[in-house]
Amino acid sequence: MIHSTPESNGLDPTVLREQLFELWRSNDLQTFHLEAQEGFSELNDPLEAILTILECSPAKQKARGHTLGAHILKEFQSWLKEHPQVMLTSLPEQQATALKHRALFLLTNTQTVVVEGLINIYQLTTLDPATLRLHVVNLLALKCYKEATVLGIKLNLQNELNVEEVCMPLIFQDKLSLAESFVAGHTHLEQQLVSLLDSWCHPNFSLTDMMSERFPHLSRSKHSLAHIQPKMLTKHVFQLAEKFNIDQGLCPNALHKRRLDSLRFLMFKRFLDKSMTDENFSDHVQTVVADDLELQIQLVEMLPKYCGLEKAAQWSLRYSLPRHRLPWGVWDAQQSLSPELQHASNSTHTEEWMPSEAHCQKFYQVPLTKDKVQHVDTLKALQSCRDTLLKGGGVVGVDMEWQPTFGCSSTQQVALIQLATFDTVFLLDLCANGICQHPETITFIRSFLCERNVLKVGYGMAGDLKCLMSTWPQFVEEPLKIEGMLDLLNVHRKIQCGKVNSAQCGPKDMVVGEDSAEKGLSRLVQQVLGKALDKSEQMSNWEKRPLRVSQIRYAVTDAYCLLDVYSVLSANATNFGLPSDLHSISLRQPEKNGDAKQKDKKSKMKKHISSKEECQGAQWVSPPCSDTEKGLLCGKKPPEDSPPAPLAPQQLRVVCDNMLQGLGRYLRCLGVDVVMLENNDDHRVAAKLAQAEYRVILTCGQPYQTLRSQVAEGRCLSLDCSEKARDQAVRVLRHFNVRPTPCDIFSRCQACNSDQYVALPRQDMIRMLKQKGFLQASDTSLTPPKEEPFEDVELPRYGPRCYWASVSDLDPVTLSFPGGAPIQLHTVPPTLVPRVQHYFVCTRCGKVFWEGSHFGRVLSMFKDVLHVTDEGTE
Repeated sequence: MIHSTPESNGLDPTVLREQLFELWRSNDLQTFHLEAQEGFSELNDPLEAILTILECSPAKQKARGHTLGAHILKEFQSWLKEHPQVMLTSLPEQQATALKHRALFLLTNTQTVVVEGLINIYQLTTLDPATLRLHVVNLLALKCYKEATVLGIKLNLQNELNVEEVCMPLIFQDKLSLAESFVAGHTHLEQQLVSLLDSWCHPNFSLTDMMSERFPHLSRSKHSLAHIQPKMLTKHVFQLAEKFNIDQGLCPNALHKRRLDSLRFLMFKRFLDKSMTDENFSDHVQTVVADDLELQIQLVEMLPKYCGLEKAAQWSLRYSLPRHRLPWGVWDAQQSLSPELQHASNSTHTEEWMPSEAHCQKFYQVPLTKDKVQHVDTLKALQSCRDTLLKGGGVVGVDMEWQPTFGCSSTQQVALIQLATFDTVFLLDLCANGICQHPETITFIRSFLCERNVLKVGYGMAGDLKCLMSTWPQFVEEPLKIEGMLDLLNVHRKIQCGKVNSAQCGPKDMVVGEDSAEKGLSRLVQQVLGKALDKSEQMSNWEKRPLRVSQIRYAVTDAYCLLDVYSVLSANATNFGLPSDLHSISLRQPEKNGDAKQKDKKSKMKKHISSKEECQGAQWVSPPCSDTEKGLLCGKKPPEDSPPAPLAPQQLRVVCDNMLQGLGRYLRCLGVDVVMLENNDDHRVAAKLAQAEYRVILTCGQPYQTLRSQVAEGRCLSLDCSEKARDQAVRVLRHFNVRPTPCDIFSRCQACNSDQYVALPRQDMIRMLKQKGFLQASDTSLTPPKEEPFEDVELPRYGPRCYWASVSDLDPVTLSFPGGAPIQLHTVPPTLVPRVQHYFVCTRCGKVFWEGSHFGRVLSMFKDVLHVTDEGTE
């Protein structure tokens, strides 16, 4: 029970704060609520007292949602509803203004719930806009960019602030989403942000020079600049242009960069990967290059490197490029071309429906003649197709094709829909005149997809349905209720996770997990039917008419093979590790939340058992085979029924491919020694690092086939790209039997992977901030109380897992470590200093850390794999 002192006219706010602090620390929120409500009623001036309490409340969070201040403010807002007579307007104007300014100062570096509460209680939006703007500008000057932006949004100051001054430092600090929030809803600001990012995509623009000139205090390491490289910037520009509904014409630099990247990709597919036909290459090049003279010239400059001068000469003639812009040798090659080659466009030749014998031996073939393929390009043909497919009781293979855009457009519309029965394949041509948007076509598609008596078999239908929605917005306005759909992608995943009895399943090619360059549907067809699909026409120009015979054959095959795969799997479900009812895999009813959680717990238990089969090509890695660090992972296989000996996180050394950076961050967070490739690094760099530093490679997708051959057995692990990074991390830890403890969390620098820190007391941090100008030398408000010598202060929980350097290693003038890295003082908010006693600085990169709420979140996220001992118990 709280009592006011006799000497005062009301309860001392300091007493109330101490009482509430003890209850909050013990997590007794029910008593906290009662004491708070009673205490507020005993305060002499509640509005002023609450500010006094908040100003002195600790900011430390206990791995819970809110700070003490947030809890107090929440209770106070509840109390105000019961006491409407307590309001700011009842105070004298001078006193009310003074309280507003105190509340304004508190807005910095607080949780969103506190910011919103203070703004509402103290009516901060009624302050003079010039005063509010000055406060935000001062925060920007103090390099508190995040705090300034949040306040600018909450106080509706977007139109009063400079977009570049607010958004540029946020982008450099990988906070583009916050910059998006700042401009959202203000059309002219949205366009300014997109135009700013687009200007950075210009080939002659130098980000490092601009940062050195305008933001010299911000980090310019490879890690900090990775997210603003031209490739990533181009991606951001297109995403924002789509989100804000901005014409791509306002993004000329990003559009040019995306088309140039598409051109390089086409060169790779045609001449190196050899997975694209010459006809498809020609079609796509003309679409990508269009009438852009610079791209036409760059095309002609690329071609000699890939296929010689003759092709370059032909394309230069096609675009009538001026002689002075041609690469060396192309003009002479033009003169030596025969008249036929000079005027040749796309070569046309008659194709037979039946491919060559070599093709038939290598690839799966449809057992149908050409007359069994029905082109649906008229309303009469549509009616015949409808009558055949909607009879009920049948099985229909469904596939769709659309024009590749290579990222130059976010919307892709279906050009062709293939509907296959066992004796006929219908090709619904949506590019035919008057077919696509005709009411009968839309009605047929809706009826077909909603007919539960017709089993529709597809593969990866999510992508098809997304393009279907782009083609017919009516299906978004009036959503489809899809019935009778079996997605073989779910079945395929089930097969990949199970064990296959290869002796009973047929050909050797069926065995799941065997090395194969095939993927997706082609891999499933190879596993089940023995031969892969020919995917050379996959990236065709599906909007160009007439379709070539090879395109038609590809479209028919992609739909019909689904029927053959379904038939074999239905007849031999148990041999493929599947339930007898295939429909139960993808058509099961949605579970209630409670059932889903229970099932998720059970599945997590099973994952540990089946992790060896689920990680393609993975081998158990043995425990340390010598006393040296180089021998930590020697790659031998223990007996099949024997898991590896437990490893500490520090004993596992890995290199993560650039497709698994999220996984790398989580593993590093748990103390694993992780090197991550940059976005522009070649995959082969991982193999070089693994060989030089005795690391295990973590990768996914096709690079696995190349990387595994360059390292010892068991030193390359392939993971499922579709899994979340957190689940991938759990899988890796269980696969290698790594036993992290709470003491391992954050034992490595999250920015550079170092495990060596320097510990700084608050008084040293204040001195350094003042030395570098981040605090005013005359500012005495941040002077902390007298503290114990730092040597007597206990190190953080991860102290035993780290190496601790001496503060004497710091250069007293530059505040840099012997390796040259300066302390990143600009990342320490000045308003944080009074509330944090100790700081921990990475000696390799200079990043500054302090105890906060991240530990609790990580602890909660990985509680099912953390090994809690007496050492790690809290």
